[in-house]
Amino acid sequence: MSIRLYNTLNRRVDDFVPRTPGFVGIYVCGPTVYSDAHLGHGKTAVAFDVIRRWFLYRDYRVRFVSNVTDVGHITDALGGDGHDRVAERARSERVEPIEVADRYFWGYFDDMARLNVLKPDVTPRATGHIIEQIALTQELLGRGLAYEVNGSVYFRVTAWPNYGKLSGRNIDELEAGTREAVRGEKEDPRDFALWKRAEPEHVQRWPSPWGEGFPGWHVECTAMSLKYLGEGFDIHGGGLDLQFPHHEAEIAQAEGAGHVFARYWLHSNMLTINGEKMSKSKGNFTTLKDFYARHDPMALRLALVQSHYRSISELSEDSITAAETALNRIRETRAELQRRLSGAKPGVDRLLDERIMAARAAFEAAMDNDFNTPEALAALFTFNRDLNAALAGNVGRESLERAAALLDDLAGNVLGLFVDGETSAGMNVQMLDALAGVAIEARAAYRLNRDFSAADGLRERLKAAGITLEDTPDGTRWRLG
Repeated sequence: MSIRLYNTLNRRVDDFVPRTPGFVGIYVCGPTVYSDAHLGHGKTAVAFDVIRRWFLYRDYRVRFVSNVTDVGHITDALGGDGHDRVAERARSERVEPIEVADRYFWGYFDDMARLNVLKPDVTPRATGHIIEQIALTQELLGRGLAYEVNGSVYFRVTAWPNYGKLSGRNIDELEAGTREAVRGEKEDPRDFALWKRAEPEHVQRWPSPWGEGFPGWHVECTAMSLKYLGEGFDIHGGGLDLQFPHHEAEIAQAEGAGHVFARYWLHSNMLTINGEKMSKSKGNFTTLKDFYARHDPMALRLALVQSHYRSISELSEDSITAAETALNRIRETRAELQRRLSGAKPGVDRLLDERIMAARAAFEAAMDNDFNTPEALAALFTFNRDLNAALAGNVGRESLERAAALLDDLAGNVLGLFVDGETSAGMNVQMLDALAGVAIEARAAYRLNRDFSAADGLRERLKAAGITLEDTPDGTRWRLG
């Protein structure tokens, strides 16, 4: 079965047909590095990380490009007379803009690493691609789709009839009065900046044919995506909040300059906290660092994939607690599998093998259908329950190996819920097994010497630490929880 995905550009679910067989090029708009990453950043990053991982699972070669905006992101999204976010933060902190950009650049990727988000194959920074952005601006000027005034260059929206095709917006219905600080020098208030003249106080500035200035936000992503993925690349993604005007402007710039742009557009939906959009004024704004101080990062990842990437993700303390519980159930099963494999005898459990095949088929069907992670998780949780039932008896090594491979493939490699070698206790599985083995031997020695009080005390101490001992006809076993 081919991968099917919802293409925002035509508003339907299509079969994915790559530009080059066996290869997929993906561009996802990355962060503007002027503040700490928050839960909304985590939602977008995890959504596209899972999409990337699914293409890898389906044996595609993937080039995943995600940029960093370190100049030109104007507070007025339509390119009016707002302020550059990075420069604004630098002024408030009385440091160089590059200091702000670097601090939050590294902080962002540290936060993503804790969410087990794979690093991009290419991470272009806007400040490193000024030449490409100037060249694109010149192409648009040469085609009459842009104009220069007082050292700034603007895209002439009314000259591009397809403007609005991604978002479905009618530009004639956009009212200038709803936008912040529209610059009077523009021919039309709907026009957006390709290049901005640098005022005397603006530190980040580069020479251009129109004088010293800096690029507009929209032109950056158009130039960088075309540079690293080429004409007609496969997938462009980002948060739904970027659909207009950012992604709309990207398409207009690329196609206006004569380039074939992205063929599939994917957008992840927003995130709410206790039923409300995240907002500092409402007191429900949470950075990833603040979240990590209270919760397991992998619980957030699980909570996010429990909703479809195109659906709103609702987070609350209750939903995070539930995610932590569910995550620990999967981790405990994985740890028990590793423990059982160390002493398993050869053999096959046909019923378990059938359930392994059924779980993989259901998971794959869900993910092939526009990356339906809720249905994929349902298949995984059902298998986890069936596997625990099977583990109550004796299961042969071959079936145990297939079950472990399934968990590692689906929960680990695709959904990214396992940090290599760790369990819910945050310890290496092999190390935990060795320590539990020492405790089991010590308890056996106490019982042999009829010191049952010490044996029971050791068992209770282990239980309090999250390790349960079970006495079976085949000896004492341990499990987490």
